[in-house]
Amino acid sequence: MSELPLDAYYDLTQIGEVAVSPTGDRVAFTATEYDQAADEAVASLFVAPTDGSREPHRLTSASGASAPTWGPDGDRLAFLAARERDAERRVGWRDRDGEDGEGAADDGGSAEDDEEGTEDEDDEPLGNGDEEPKPQVWLFDLALGGDARQVTERDEGVAGFDWSPDGDRLVIESRDPTDEESEYLDQVREEGGPIETTRLQHKVNGAGWTDDVTRYLFVVDLDDPESDPRRLDDAYGGGAFEDLAGMDPAWSEGGRIAFTACRLDRPDDTTVRDLYAVSPEGGDAERLTDVDLTHGAPAWRPDADGVATVASDPDDPPAPAEVYLVDENGGGTASLTADLDRTVARGGEPVWVDGAIYVRIADESSTRLVRVETDGTTERVFEAQGRDRAMADFDVADDGSTAVTVLSDPEDGSDLYAVDVEDLDASAEPDSFRRLTRVNESLVDEFSMPEARRVEWESDGWTLDGVLYHDPEVDPEDGDHPLVVAIHGGPMSYDEPVFSFGHAALTSRGYLVFRPNYRGGTSRGREFTAELTGKWGTAEVDDIAAGVESLAERGWVDPDRVFGHGFSYGGIAQGFLVTQEPELFTAAAPEHGIYDLRSAFGTDDTHVWLEAEFGLPWENPEAYDASTAVLDAGNIETPLLVMAGGEDWRCPSSQSEQLYVAARKQGIDAELVVYPDEHHNIGDPDRAIHRLEKILDWYETHDPAVEAED
Repeated sequence: MSELPLDAYYDLTQIGEVAVSPTGDRVAFTATEYDQAADEAVASLFVAPTDGSREPHRLTSASGASAPTWGPDGDRLAFLAARERDAERRVGWRDRDGEDGEGAADDGGSAEDDEEGTEDEDDEPLGNGDEEPKPQVWLFDLALGGDARQVTERDEGVAGFDWSPDGDRLVIESRDPTDEESEYLDQVREEGGPIETTRLQHKVNGAGWTDDVTRYLFVVDLDDPESDPRRLDDAYGGGAFEDLAGMDPAWSEGGRIAFTACRLDRPDDTTVRDLYAVSPEGGDAERLTDVDLTHGAPAWRPDADGVATVASDPDDPPAPAEVYLVDENGGGTASLTADLDRTVARGGEPVWVDGAIYVRIADESSTRLVRVETDGTTERVFEAQGRDRAMADFDVADDGSTAVTVLSDPEDGSDLYAVDVEDLDASAEPDSFRRLTRVNESLVDEFSMPEARRVEWESDGWTLDGVLYHDPEVDPEDGDHPLVVAIHGGPMSYDEPVFSFGHAALTSRGYLVFRPNYRGGTSRGREFTAELTGKWGTAEVDDIAAGVESLAERGWVDPDRVFGHGFSYGGIAQGFLVTQEPELFTAAAPEHGIYDLRSAFGTDDTHVWLEAEFGLPWENPEAYDASTAVLDAGNIETPLLVMAGGEDWRCPSSQSEQLYVAARKQGIDAELVVYPDEHHNIGDPDRAIHRLEKILDWYETHDPAVEAED
């Protein structure tokens, strides 16, 4: 068994967004690769034929790419990228205002100056008005060929967009500061001025400190690139997490533009987002929903009235996110999946095909596809996926011919597959099922990727399940293996067999990796999720400990060599486990967690979520204290590697400091690692590798088997 070298992370490729062309003959997708020299992740744009006849063709290789969206003609492909300003917009013939339209204007310089290359003080910078370029819409014409051209030039960048049905215009979403707001932004960004805010949602993880700048929808005329985008004055956003959620602009075949926004009296004190529609010519926006839900991902019904959305109830945290049909003519809003008792999978968006909706759901610890009829009838489809791999994305051609999905296989990588839509009902893998990419072929061919099996155990009357990863040369049933308990975040999430570099790094070094689906997660209905709501540190502690005990009783695991692992709620859960089950872990590595719920309120960005689940800390302090691990820190016996991001505003680094100091204060072996400029994520490749090195070293340092060998 050879160890996967951690530097091989630079060879990893991760597929992102997927968009099938209108006629289904091509698929565009983004893929993130890692530049070792620059120490950065680069998301590139690719196009591949859906018949599998050739390898994907790279369209971009620098500056990143996101949100690939086909024009209705199928030959133009738009995307977002923060690239240097397009040459077409910064070079060329300058208009000269002479009396007869010829000759040089009196601009204070001579012809000799121009020939010598003297730079005029009024020349525009090559960027987009800031040191770093902001995301703009770029457009490839694949019929004509050539590089992409820039079609927007917004100082604050573009956050989202969609095509008009005729393909002659775009609707874009962009912040539009007033002169006073621009002055403040310049002072903060360029001069390091003070942060000044009166907003309740004063910061958002990954977006930074918030401000009062309003974002609007604008209409861009593609046939007249010199014209200014037209602002739709009543199509403006708002809401606590708008910096992350965006406005979701979607242009209907009937000519209206849907978007989401919060226009309640206290928009920062709720996650409610209503659906609106507006004419591309402007005028008043019409509110289409009024049922206090968080709506997103609007998808207009082709050739008919109505728009589908995914919505959840912010006042009922364990309630599943459901597919809703909104009647744009005032017929109301109705859930189509209320009887399913399954949540729409994270990132799942409704896709219309022949009057029905396809959407990914979380179902029995799997992400799978369901077809939803407008009468509320639902049917699980695409049995060919199986339960040994996960569906990470899904899209269908506008003509309903071809579907493309991203399937993540623990041993074989994460790749694109195409299938005829008519074969989605097949009970076995159909002939039309074809693989389109092998983005990690060299990695999986050279190094051993883990096998995965599902395991079950009992806890508090529930039959629970999880995924156990192991190296192909290791048989778990041989016994006495070291175990890494990798706990998912959320907690409203779930684990299923997936391709993971981190898993392979652990299994290739002899560890079994156990990912338990504890109560409080999703995929098994509202009741299962509600077991943990407002009661952190209860059901999940029992379930995870019972899962480890079950594996030890089978003789698969050495109970003296069990290690904790987990990010976000996976870190939070470790805080509870080391204070309530101090003998469970030999060593633990909680990352980016929360360990003191009272002090998290107001210092993180989740005050709305915390209030919905626990109430307010000054009104319900007992609930906050009951779900605070650090109050039981006197029980800690486990060596702790505590890791955090210096700019993580979802789980602030001060939380990790509290846990670390509590352990060190008692003489427990502990180390604190803070990545100064990281948010609630893993970050650039060098940091991702360093993180794995630290975790592996921590486990090895405290492994009694290694100590015995020494």
